Amino acid sequence: MDSSIEIKVTNPKKVDNVVHPAAASSSPQSSVSSPSRDGRGKGPQLEEERSQNNRRGQQGRRLVNVTPFKNWVSWLIPAFVLANVVIFLISMFINNCPKNSTSCVAGFLGRFSFQPMKENPLLGPSAATLEVMGALDVIKIVHEHQAWRMVSCIWLHAGVFHILANMLSLVFIGVRLEQEFGFVRIGLLYLIAGFGGSLMSSLFIQTGISVGASGALFGLLGSMLSELITNWTIYANKLAALLTLIFIIVINLAMGVLPHVDNFAHIGGFLSGFLLGFVFLIRPQFGYVSKKHVPPGYIVASSKPKHKPYQYVLWLVSLMLLIVGFTGGIILLLQGVNVNDHCSWCHYLSCVPTALWSCRSQQQVYCEVSFAVPLFTYVFSFLVTAHSRPDYSNANIVSQIRESTELNMYKQWEKRQLLFIG
Repeated sequence: MDSSIEIKVTNPKKVDNVVHPAAASSSPQSSVSSPSRDGRGKGPQLEEERSQNNRRGQQGRRLVNVTPFKNWVSWLIPAFVLANVVIFLISMFINNCPKNSTSCVAGFLGRFSFQPMKENPLLGPSAATLEVMGALDVIKIVHEHQAWRMVSCIWLHAGVFHILANMLSLVFIGVRLEQEFGFVRIGLLYLIAGFGGSLMSSLFIQTGISVGASGALFGLLGSMLSELITNWTIYANKLAALLTLIFIIVINLAMGVLPHVDNFAHIGGFLSGFLLGFVFLIRPQFGYVSKKHVPPGYIVASSKPKHKPYQYVLWLVSLMLLIVGFTGGIILLLQGVNVNDHCSWCHYLSCVPTALWSCRSQQQVYCEVSFAVPLFTYVFSFLVTAHSRPDYSNANIVSQIRESTELNMYKQWEKRQLLFIG
């Protein structure tokens, strides 16, 4: 009496990257039958083999669901938030409004009270204090070799409303990115994108000082877009995610054409972050199984390459554009080139005049405001800017400057008369 075992595989796949046990003799979808000449078979033995094959198949399927991506604990972004808050408190301590004015806001705070609303409606220090602490100042960078201001300015904020909007944005965007990619890559991306925003702002706006983390924040936002593009194969519902992300970016950049908003730092930070995302945030394609994640006794039936060719192309092109862009921008800045002199329409990227407001620098003091990704945050920031617009005039600011007991601190401010906050 003899029997035979027939193994039939249903729905075979051309590409199978499932991790199987090395001793497995059939696929997870195998069906086992045992026909016999005399109608009898070794039922218990076949049943045991079938049970073993099913267990091996289930183990293989479970291994496919194991992700090789490490989940990080976010600590750097909270540390950045804490550092920004501490530096803002230090700037308020140095500002010491009661020493120079009798109309400080929240006078009960003493030395930490805010400048008068006519001077700073965002509830913060004076422009002179921000300049002393490291605000972006093209004149000092070029002629006094204070290049450190390109980075120090992203840690300063012009007021409570300003730092609240930026820190909310940083938490909403940065924490998730750090959890997925780690503190090293996100920390470098944040700082380099902030530098890129400062660089573009310096090339287009050379008549004022600028503070704020908006360039770095837009860099994180840009990196989210490039990360989605370069890691396209690992995401589900990617088209909906892409459209949503583009909508958020367009809304934030569109808010930058309002008066008092320097949009060049936003654009520079966004472009830097977008390119850096292709360099720093690349991930293995879907279906790739790393050998270090394969348990002993298992083999990879069919392994895909770690990355797709287009990922390498985007990585190389982005790296080259970053090097060329930063090198060219630094050279132009050190030569004192104002790009607006060579571009007749570029100023519209930062302010579009309408019947409701003017973009002429001799009549307005402009601000670079970073609007948070949550809708309520940038709407709130817009309302603050809109309500304070009548007080943002050179006449009001100069009149308050002349009342100050430390007039020499404001000489540079009187000459340029413009403050940009980001």
